[in-house]
Amino acid sequence: MTKSYPPQAGSIITWKDAPTRSVDAAGTTFVYRRLGPAAGVPVIMLNHWGATLDNFDPRIVDGLAATRPVIAVNYRGIGASGGKAPLTVAEMAKDAIAFIRALGLQQVDLLGFSLGGFVAQDIMLKEPGLVRKVILTGTGPAGGEGIEKVGPVSWPLILKGMLTFRDPKFYLFFTSTANGRHAAKAFLKRLKEREADRDKPITMTAFLRQLKAIKAWGKQAQQNLGAIWTPVLVANGDQDRMVPTSNSIDLAHRLPNAELVLYEDAGHGGIFQYREAFVKKALEFLAR
Repeated sequence: MTKSYPPQAGSIITWKDAPTRSVDAAGTTFVYRRLGPAAGVPVIMLNHWGATLDNFDPRIVDGLAATRPVIAVNYRGIGASGGKAPLTVAEMAKDAIAFIRALGLQQVDLLGFSLGGFVAQDIMLKEPGLVRKVILTGTGPAGGEGIEKVGPVSWPLILKGMLTFRDPKFYLFFTSTANGRHAAKAFLKRLKEREADRDKPITMTAFLRQLKAIKAWGKQAQQNLGAIWTPVLVANGDQDRMVPTSNSIDLAHRLPNAELVLYEDAGHGGIFQYREAFVKKALEFLAR
């Protein structure tokens, strides 16, 4: 199993053709993809409910990897990663820490989108010395407004996607305006760019187990975010219906060293709709 990062030889590796690797940690096997420079503090990317490696936005990954090492990983039981999907965010955070340690990394930056943002917060609380900087997008704190209702909010839009033969993310991640629809089509097209070595699709069992973990996070008591002095960038659309935008505002208020960016006429997937502005802001934040 791979536990180190030899420099990439030959042409520049992009997300479209980055090889899928694996490493043993916490009693199972995690699959991941790595690209970007060989040196530097890597950005660990933690993705949303139901996402496999193929759900990371290629433009965001490639944009970050232009100057920084980037590592995107599947949670336990998701895609080609082994084991059974955890029922709590705390378990996912422990797995992520074990994964990072198995790669021999001493310090990392985190980018957590939606569910990944829950996990990133828990990692900061569990291992503050491991994390240098964090980007939280489309996410919210434990016990945050409406998080326990992600399922009831999402199921009708998932059904709408099935009935209209569209990926549910078309409705879940974007507004219904002309701008939102255009951004949704472009985003979903980007997710299909990788043709070879694609990840295994998520199983319905794992999908439902992740939803239980999200509901539990929404019902969980608030965490002491005031104890986290790690620099944090909070980003979201101004009309997030899955994890209401009020949660992003709450995070930026409660985290002592945070800044907030809200994208206009954008939903849960605001960073995908404003990918160029987001990558520019993220790189500036990480480089400070």
